[in-house]
Amino acid sequence: MSAYILPILFILLILYCIYKRINTYDHFVKGAKGAIKLVVDIFPFIASIMIAVALLRVSGITTWLTQILSPIFNFLGIPPELCELVLLRPFTGSGSYALLENVLATYGADSYIARCACVIMGCSETIFYVATVYFSQTKVRKLLYAIPVALLCSIVGTILACLLCKIM
Repeated sequence: MSAYILPILFILLILYCIYKRINTYDHFVKGAKGAIKLVVDIFPFIASIMIAVALLRVSGITTWLTQILSPIFNFLGIPPELCELVLLRPFTGSGSYALLENVLATYGADSYIARCACVIMGCSETIFYVATVYFSQTKVRKLLYAIPVALLCSIVGTILACLLCKIM
C-alpha cells in the first residue's frame, strides 16, 4: 500500500490542477527555477559547515574533545563511547550516521551503547546545518538564543535518551 501513496498524491495533484485550470508545467518550471536559485544562495553556507566538520575531524580536535569531555558525559549518563557522536551530531548528519554505523558494528545492535546511539540519532538534529539553511534564507541575523537553546535541548535529549535506554 505504501508504494502507491506517492503516485496517488501525484495523480490527485494533477487532477486538482486540471479542476482549477492551473498550468502545471509552467508552475513546475517556475518552482524549479526557484529551487536552483535557492541552491546557489545557500551553497556557501553549507560548504562552510562541511569544511568546518572535515577540519574538526582531520585535525583531531574531536578526538581531543572526546577525551576531555568523556568523564563529564559519563557523569551525565552518556556512555563515553558515544562522545564523538554527541559532539558531531549538531554539525553533520552523514558523519554522525557513519559513527552510528561504527557503533553498531563494534558493539552490536542490541547493546546498551547501540540503543543509546540510535535514540540519540532519533532525538537530535544537525543544528548548525539546519540553522545555516534556514537562517541564510531569512532576514533573521540574531542567533544569540537560537543556537544555544537548540544545543541545550540536544544535550538534554541525549541525557534523557541514555537514561531511558538504561531503564528499558
